[in-house]
Amino acid sequence: MTAVHRHTGLVCTDHTLEVPLDHARPDGETITLFAREVVAAGREGEDLPRLLWLQGGPGHRAERPHAPGAWLRAALRDHRVVLMDQRGTGRSTPADRRTLAVHPDAGAAAAHLAHFRADSIVRDAELLRRHLAADGEEDRPWTVLGQSFGGFCVLTYLSLAPEGVEKAMIAGGLPSLTAHADDVYRAAWARVLDHNERYFARYPGDQRLADAIAAHLAEHEVRMPTGERLTVRRFQTLGMLLGATATFDGLHYLLETAFVPGRRGPELSDTFLRGVESAVSFAEHPLYAVLHEAIYAQGGRPTAWSAHRTREEFPAFDASSGGPLRLTGEMVFPWHFEEDPALVPLREAAHLLAERADWPPLYDPDRLADNRVPVVAAVYHDDMYVDREHSLRTAAHVRGLRPWITNAHAHDGIRVDAAVFDRLLAMVRGEV
Repeated sequence: MTAVHRHTGLVCTDHTLEVPLDHARPDGETITLFAREVVAAGREGEDLPRLLWLQGGPGHRAERPHAPGAWLRAALRDHRVVLMDQRGTGRSTPADRRTLAVHPDAGAAAAHLAHFRADSIVRDAELLRRHLAADGEEDRPWTVLGQSFGGFCVLTYLSLAPEGVEKAMIAGGLPSLTAHADDVYRAAWARVLDHNERYFARYPGDQRLADAIAAHLAEHEVRMPTGERLTVRRFQTLGMLLGATATFDGLHYLLETAFVPGRRGPELSDTFLRGVESAVSFAEHPLYAVLHEAIYAQGGRPTAWSAHRTREEFPAFDASSGGPLRLTGEMVFPWHFEEDPALVPLREAAHLLAERADWPPLYDPDRLADNRVPVVAAVYHDDMYVDREHSLRTAAHVRGLRPWITNAHAHDGIRVDAAVFDRLLAMVRGEV
């Protein structure tokens, strides 16, 4: 099924198709996959190559063209861009507390959610690629561009179906091919601590303010506008904002709205609480929380709430230690499934996924070592979300991968500066 609409110089064609929930059982249960193909107005009749955007996440829908990242307008100069809502997100069949409630128990819900990782996303993409070529077009490979978790998906694509890829570009998303989640989070905790130091060095007055907010939350039961309680540990998760150019400074302007005079003394303002609520809630992307550790799971070891366990090795994040408050990053903890109403119904399924030990591999190291697809990657030197050293080891392993190491951009570089896309495209074309 297709639908076409036009706006702001773009022609958008919507596509939906049915794909197997479990690609190993193509005749079994199906779910809907949605994708939007975008082309510059006036060029819709041209034979432009397709570029598939693989969104960061997990659990985030593809961006919408009414508010595009910097890369999209640049990509549309030479491509038809395909914005695919990864399974479980956006207009693809959703996976959230309401839809998962149809399963008879947590075990069934967890088994369902196990099919929402990069391997299934890539197989969906291959079905979509062939679907788009069904109207007499040549079934030709496309260029893929993966940002953050989308870059992880690119390496899975090159492992499972490299014949579907003509060129590959990755922005801030080169994962380790072999590291356990514990290795990933140990490295991440150190980077988050470093970003805390940078933030409070830029805004030294915010240290006193953050400490005062934490003390207030420890002494009072504070409710956000939705009625959810804001605890100290949930307030600490605002640290996820520290890794992106677009939000690093925004945290300062949120904190400065924190206190207003109340009847019994200082109180946290509704402006502040609404901003915090928007930043820390998983209501719009529950899969991010449910699958965050599963995206690193391969082989026979469960993740077993890795971020929660390894945090004990970094006492600076203990809000009760008496030291200056330190904000956590994108980590997901078991208590999220007790405090966030969007996640509470998924608690048992999340625990089962954390205990699972038989995850299939996501990457084929041998195939990647013999890779024949041109592939380039922006490795952000100070990336808070993806470890630089893990990325460089992977870059050295993948045959022909050309890394571009830069300290001029944060994790969201390709979204805020079109020059990142232009550089990657020139690299993958062999022009630089």
